[in-house]
Amino acid sequence: MTTPDPDGLLAEQLLRFTRRVHRIQKRHLEQRDLGITPAQSRLLRTLVHFGSPPRMADLAERLEVVPRAVTTLVDGLEASGRVRRVPDPANRRVTRIEVTDEGWTALRELRRARRTAAEEILAPLTEEQREILGGLLDTLIDGGDLPGATGRERPSGRPEHP
Repeated sequence: MTTPDPDGLLAEQLLRFTRRVHRIQKRHLEQRDLGITPAQSRLLRTLVHFGSPPRMADLAERLEVVPRAVTTLVDGLEASGRVRRVPDPANRRVTRIEVTDEGWTALRELRRARRTAAEEILAPLTEEQREILGGLLDTLIDGGDLPGATGRERPSGRPEHP
């Protein structure tokens, strides 16, 4: 008789939960009929975290994808008027990507869709369970990146993501 693998079970639960989150978020995005793919949504959200318009190479690095994938995403967002390519003022050979007014409008709608999806996902939990879950997720997400972290410490406060 084999003993159950609790870490394997947890890993499977996390994967199933992640797939559920993606399905629900995708449904909420489709309901808003924004015409934005989940990958384009991620690129738009990533763009706003840069202090100044980033280069495509910066986006590829931050998104952990190949530069060609960013080019395809930017092409689609640019065609819909949500981003634009602008020359770097210090080096005209460098192109930077900035969010347009239409892009900011889309980001607000994306934020609403994500918030609505989160409400649906978290509905079965009490406030206390939500706090516990938030602390556990902080530990899993950031715990290994903290100096001297053992994976059991809770970082102070969770950042708000658009």
